Amino acid sequence: MVDAVSWYDANAEVVAERYERVAPQQVHSWLIDLLPSRPAAILDVGAGSGRDAAWLSTLGYDVVAVEPSAEMRAKAQALHPDVPVRWISDTLPALQRTFKTGLSFDFILLSAVWMHVPPSDRSRAFRKLINLLKPGGVIAVTLRDGPAKRERGIHEVSSVEVETLAREHGAFVERTIGGEDRLGRKEVHWTQIAFRLPDDGTGALPLLRHVILNDDKSSTYKLGLLRTLCRIANGAAGFAREHDEDHVAVPMGLVALNWIRLYKPLLASDLPQSPINHGYDRLGFAKDAFRRLSHVSPQDLRAGVRFSSDIGSTLHQALKDVATTIAKMPATHITYPNGGPILRVIRMGRSGRVSEVRLDEAYLASFGEMLIPIHLWRALQRFNAWIEPALISEWIRLTKFYASRQGRSLEDARISEGMLWSEPIRDVRVAREQAERLLTAGPLHCVWSGRRLSSGDLDVDHCFPWAAWPCADLWNLMPAQRTVNQREKRDRLPSDQILRSAEDRIMTWWRSAYQNSPDSLLGERFTLEAGASLPSIMSSAAALEDVYAAVTLQRMRLKHDQQVPEWGGEGTN
Repeated sequence: MVDAVSWYDANAEVVAERYERVAPQQVHSWLIDLLPSRPAAILDVGAGSGRDAAWLSTLGYDVVAVEPSAEMRAKAQALHPDVPVRWISDTLPALQRTFKTGLSFDFILLSAVWMHVPPSDRSRAFRKLINLLKPGGVIAVTLRDGPAKRERGIHEVSSVEVETLAREHGAFVERTIGGEDRLGRKEVHWTQIAFRLPDDGTGALPLLRHVILNDDKSSTYKLGLLRTLCRIANGAAGFAREHDEDHVAVPMGLVALNWIRLYKPLLASDLPQSPINHGYDRLGFAKDAFRRLSHVSPQDLRAGVRFSSDIGSTLHQALKDVATTIAKMPATHITYPNGGPILRVIRMGRSGRVSEVRLDEAYLASFGEMLIPIHLWRALQRFNAWIEPALISEWIRLTKFYASRQGRSLEDARISEGMLWSEPIRDVRVAREQAERLLTAGPLHCVWSGRRLSSGDLDVDHCFPWAAWPCADLWNLMPAQRTVNQREKRDRLPSDQILRSAEDRIMTWWRSAYQNSPDSLLGERFTLEAGASLPSIMSSAAALEDVYAAVTLQRMRLKHDQQVPEWGGEGTN
């Protein structure tokens, strides 16, 4: 699509004016009754002048607009400055940045776009679109019937071709309608097609049910690996990368790190993990290094933390031991119903001793990578709230079964305590210290109300509420007026409008509190944490504008995937 992008960059002014002359209600009258119930998430791919994205937003939808032409994006934002559309610079067939957000959509629109996708890229492009669509969702495509124009990157299209692609990817044609060109061009006609994805068209959920409920289990390792991946998909997806068209790669060190966090409380409670083990006994990963981590808090086993001296070398060895066990055991034995491993491990063989460990992306990836099928990864992101409880329930059943085989009786409270994931501590101390520092140097304002704060009415608010998404990262901690935080916002997401109105105050706070802090390590920690927990950040050196954009997309994901209630501002119930 390079030629098309260059052409639109050069002709943005003329093209935008032409598009805006036609009302979106007229262009898309054929699909209005297919739009999902509000609120819903809509993706507009090749959004051009922003005409359709703005219209959909005014109807009450949460809209993400993808447009590869920088000039068209700038023109669209100038034409529709007050509409809460989230813009992403991205392009088919990869849609890399869009996929990285972790968002899934109820409706995807490709209006006058498919002809810009070269025929050799179309199968890949359709697969990406299906992976971004929720079960039951709709993809609406308008196909240009007219001569190819290579200088504009316009290729010939065929309705038979896209209908075949839909069938190959588990979707069905819901509607096909022909239409005249709204710009009055005699040589151009349009075919409008809507595809729907039934149920979970990827097959990921039946596959997970098979592993969780039906697969043979001589230990808890399979459940442990799946729960570890659930935790990464929900809280550290920023470390995942696209490996190829069918797989996401997750750092093997991150898998091992979360495995340690998962199993530490289980072994401390002496809960059996196989029919024959007691405590650390007979568990391949629980070697000497793992045992010597007993005094290390699980809260410290997270991105950005440094370990030096003996603790660092001990953790390094424990990660190696755990990674080896995972590769040999559950990753090998979690298979498709007809055989063949689902998860592949690419080991890089980190060797030697280290004197210091810094839990960043480069270090965690040095142990290798785990390749996860994309459809499975997306299911873990979308349905974690249902998948993890199913895993825990089966794990509890296995634990009781193993205990009975050993002639032991375990109290339910003891089992439940061991099963708890060690959430990050609700610690706002660093953010409060920075707020107090800024108060002594000059004015500090509530990010939500804009009112000037004093030490007596200062609260530190979790932008995304702790009750819904436990995250104590620096980027998520905001200075707020106590009454606003405790009486108005409480445990709710800021609405899109509130977040947009607070943009300047939020970035001023991040810049003053962390980036320009006398403690230079705070800026480094801020960047590391944001890169780990905000999956749409593409660079380890992200600018504050990129972090803010990632926050807005994560807000949308929490709203739609977890149904977290919203706060619309002062006086909202």
